Amino acid sequence: MTVIVLFGGSSDERQVSVATGQNVARTLDGPICWFWAPNGAVHDVRIGDLFDHERPFEVDFKPRRPARWPTFGAALDALTIDDPVFFLALHGGPGEDGTVQRLLEQRHLPFTGSGSAASAAAFDKGRAKEIVKGRVKVAESRIVAPGEPEPLREAIADLLNRHERIVLKPLAAGSSRGLFFLDRGAPVDGVVESIVRLDLPYILEQFIRGRELTVGVADMGDGPAALPVVEIEVDPGHTFDYEGKYLGKGTHEICPAQIDDAVARAAQQTALAAHQALGCEGYSRTDIMAAQDGPYYLETNTLPGLTTSSLVPQELKAAGLDFREFLDRQIALARSRVTGAAAD
Repeated sequence: MTVIVLFGGSSDERQVSVATGQNVARTLDGPICWFWAPNGAVHDVRIGDLFDHERPFEVDFKPRRPARWPTFGAALDALTIDDPVFFLALHGGPGEDGTVQRLLEQRHLPFTGSGSAASAAAFDKGRAKEIVKGRVKVAESRIVAPGEPEPLREAIADLLNRHERIVLKPLAAGSSRGLFFLDRGAPVDGVVESIVRLDLPYILEQFIRGRELTVGVADMGDGPAALPVVEIEVDPGHTFDYEGKYLGKGTHEICPAQIDDAVARAAQQTALAAHQALGCEGYSRTDIMAAQDGPYYLETNTLPGLTTSSLVPQELKAAGLDFREFLDRQIALARSRVTGAAAD
């Protein structure tokens, strides 16, 4: 068996992907490392070059070797490795929305994480909420197409007539980039202009007041199980955006969360229900707001960060689970899915 750690991609989360790739490659025994460049080309990277890259959350990775293949599909078609397994260290965009997963499924190549259908469903926040809402509580929301200021203004006005505060975020993106909050009576022109300029579909949601929690789900061989809960504390004047998540600016992650057992269990049940409803495999992480009337589902990440500071590794440690054991189990699950499909 040869493990290929695939990292990079074209999304705005590619820097996080590099940090995940570093941590995964450092933990495994000498895997092959492929960098998927923003222009679509694939580079076969020396593992030492990956390890030497500093400040991955802030500085783009520049491979020293020239691209070996023009596209990811071409790289897969030229693959001559016996018994390969792809460890997907990708985040966002085509790395997480089902595109890469579909290419691998078409070639019957094993890969970690969820399949293409679950990845696509979870990546679209609006679709994910529709799928899970029969099992968990969800906030009221509206979806607005990209580049349409008037429908955006109307959706903002409608929600702010019903709720004192709303949150606006890209419909299919992660790392909390492009995140905005609006209070009733606040000026909206600046937010509207910023969102129109981003030219992305947006989801507008009722802001749920409560404790911000996140819960990983991992299959360690006996089916999916919820990990310990993490609470995100945000300093006044800050939000849990990219800088808060990855640069530690204005946020604090408490693992395990210092909350009542009943609240923790309800959050874990929400995460597990979402994982199963969406059809996720291997592992996932679900963001939750614990309000007075119970937990509200926010979103699910099918390829959450596995950097040294990421939430899922923190939860694994709190659960007494070894990170290497977790990686090995994900690789084993990936192989077994392909073997099982071939047998069918």
